[in-house]
Amino acid sequence: MNLKQLEAFVQVAEGGSFSKAAKELYLTQPTISAHIASLEKELGVRLFVRNTKEVGLSDDGKDMYKYARQIVDLEKKIEERFGSKEDGEKHCITIAASTIPAQYLLPKVLIRFNEKYPNEQIKIIETDSAKVVTQIIDHMADVGFTGTVLEKKHCKYMPFYKDELVIVTPNTEKYRRFQEESPEDIQWLLKEHVIMREEGSGTRKEARKQLKKAGINPLDLDIIASIENQETIKKSVRQGMGVSVLSRLATKDETRDGYLLAFPIPRADEGRDINLVYNKNYQLSGSAERFIKVVKEVYQVKKI
Repeated sequence: MNLKQLEAFVQVAEGGSFSKAAKELYLTQPTISAHIASLEKELGVRLFVRNTKEVGLSDDGKDMYKYARQIVDLEKKIEERFGSKEDGEKHCITIAASTIPAQYLLPKVLIRFNEKYPNEQIKIIETDSAKVVTQIIDHMADVGFTGTVLEKKHCKYMPFYKDELVIVTPNTEKYRRFQEESPEDIQWLLKEHVIMREEGSGTRKEARKQLKKAGINPLDLDIIASIENQETIKKSVRQGMGVSVLSRLATKDETRDGYLLAFPIPRADEGRDINLVYNKNYQLSGSAERFIKVVKEVYQVKKI
């Protein structure tokens, strides 16, 4: 077993492709295949489950990935500490982020980070909050961003932004009357068709909590659709399919332009935390530590 084999294994595991791994490592695809075959033969296990469309980790492969990623990360830390990288070569940070931070909060951080550290590269994986946490636990991402707290055993959470959830409706006379007559009463929600974000979404999890606190049992809602893409949800609401609960950040343009109405959720306090998360069982790379420092600077976080 050697580092080249482990690097090839990690690249295939993360990219789900032998050809992508070859491109990342500047090797040929047969070389990558040979590294994997040698590693599987030496370990006596099958590391990948292959079919015509994709390459996935086997159960043994998932266990092996955790060890291999640690070794590859340690190699990078040694290179970073002792300057064994060639001048001008860029470091890479892998960031997993749920929809709201990825689309509305990260851009400002990325601009500042690039200004301060032009030799750093960033890879963004946009997914739901549950999968972000899985990526962090399995050490497939260095840093994550979530709209809710899902697991604390392995994860360290740093709240850095307060986000408000709102009930969004079409801008029609019916809903304008609700706003004018009793803006604090949202019991009408129980008589509406509701479109929710997908299971695993931090927005959906927090919406359940806040609605329950406001006196609305989420089990009593008439949920007619669960949709991953929030742009699709907003268009569906505009066209009268139903109402939804979304981040105010995600709906500010539509409400400003008069396409949607936004109702605050009573007793929601200051809103929900958007969190930066990392695996506390692994030593952060210098690049990841610098990135976290920039997040704290941009959003004026005083402490973790």
